[in-house]
Amino acid sequence: MSTVKINRRLLNRDKLEAEITAEAVRVFAEFGYEGTSIAMVAEKVGLSKQNLMYYFPTKQALYQRVLDEVLDEWLARMETLAAADQDPREVLRTYVQAKLKFSRENPWASRVYAMEVISGAPLYGGQIQNRVVPLVRKDIEVFEQWISEGKMAPLNATHLLFAIWAMTQSYADFSAQMALVLNRKQLTKKDFDDAEKVIVDMVLAAISVPQPCGDGR
Repeated sequence: MSTVKINRRLLNRDKLEAEITAEAVRVFAEFGYEGTSIAMVAEKVGLSKQNLMYYFPTKQALYQRVLDEVLDEWLARMETLAAADQDPREVLRTYVQAKLKFSRENPWASRVYAMEVISGAPLYGGQIQNRVVPLVRKDIEVFEQWISEGKMAPLNATHLLFAIWAMTQSYADFSAQMALVLNRKQLTKKDFDDAEKVIVDMVLAAISVPQPCGDGR
């Protein structure tokens, strides 16, 4: 078989697998792991169950691929934090923006990941432990260095990250509730812009180093 035919076959396989995972992430987000079946995803893609299983032989294999892609995207955005030579204010501003953008552009992906974590990460805990935890600890070390250098107010860096995750990811995971409060069908870009301003202002206020008071003279 020629190299051209092999490359075309690989490209076609990659394209089809991308279509499968794009549909799967929506189904897993809506029905959860237990409520999802290979047949449901196959129907969405327009394949037979047997054809889909040629690419993903089990539901767990498909779920694993979906979560791998979610985590790859999330970690790519997290890498902007671990930069000790940068201004903490700009790093955190950029990070909040990236996390909110992910929530706006990938709400289904965020929900699948959240559902896995809420259930105790029974199928993906090892990946989180091996890939997320070391990166988070590295970021915390950078925060603590900034604090020791007087670039950030003394605070618990771990819980600062937890708070940022909670504030930003809720705009994907709980968007339906937010839309109901706002009396609209779904959140708009302006809602995300307004959220960004509020969250960034809160984070920057929390890390601001208090200025020394004058001596009264």
